[in-house]
Amino acid sequence: MLTDILVVVDTFVALGLVVLVLLHSGRGGGLSDMFGASTGSAAAGSTVAERNLDRITVVFVLVFAFVTVALSLRWS
Repeated sequence: MLTDILVVVDTFVALGLVVLVLLHSGRGGGLSDMFGASTGSAAAGSTVAERNLDRITVVFVLVFAFVTVALSLRWS
């Protein structure tokens, strides 16, 4: 039962990580470019939205890591 819940949580967190990574700015601009602030944000540094996106991504990575380790311990 617990293993099934962990697998579902791990799957949703993994899909969320894919979306969050795709929202990050790369060469094209990412989240800031999506809302039309491509030139201003590149000169001014990271915006509040990008910093919050970084924090959310770190939380998702930590949850993903802990759930994956819990699954590996559960199945061993």
